[in-house]
Amino acid sequence: QVQLMELGGGSVQSGGSLSLSCVGSGYITSGQCLGWFRQAPGREREGVAQIDGDGRTTYADSVKGRFTISQDNINHTLFLSMDSLKPEDTAMYLCAASRTYYCSRAWLFDYWGQGTQVTVSS
Repeated sequence: QVQLMELGGGSVQSGGSLSLSCVGSGYITSGQCLGWFRQAPGREREGVAQIDGDGRTTYADSVKGRFTISQDNINHTLFLSMDSLKPEDTAMYLCAASRTYYCSRAWLFDYWGQGTQVTVSS
């Protein structure tokens, strides 16, 4: 069974940077689609970034050019580097894993972490 745990949330001022990591266990060894989502109070969960088994990435328009998703397949760790943070980036950030090698355009995932809070103050 795949288990995911996010690390690295916190508080930062607008314009600052934060890095998140997600440690996984039980992964399919040949690689799979991994992603980051976020959910703010009163809002729907939003896909932020995803990366497939070949390392190809997809980003939400709201974070393009500011966020970078990457992975360490050997250590089963997913990363999200966030720069130029804005107050509207404030949310609970969750990592996710799919059973498939390639990512779907519909941002479909099978396994979820518990989330880590990111707060950006103005």
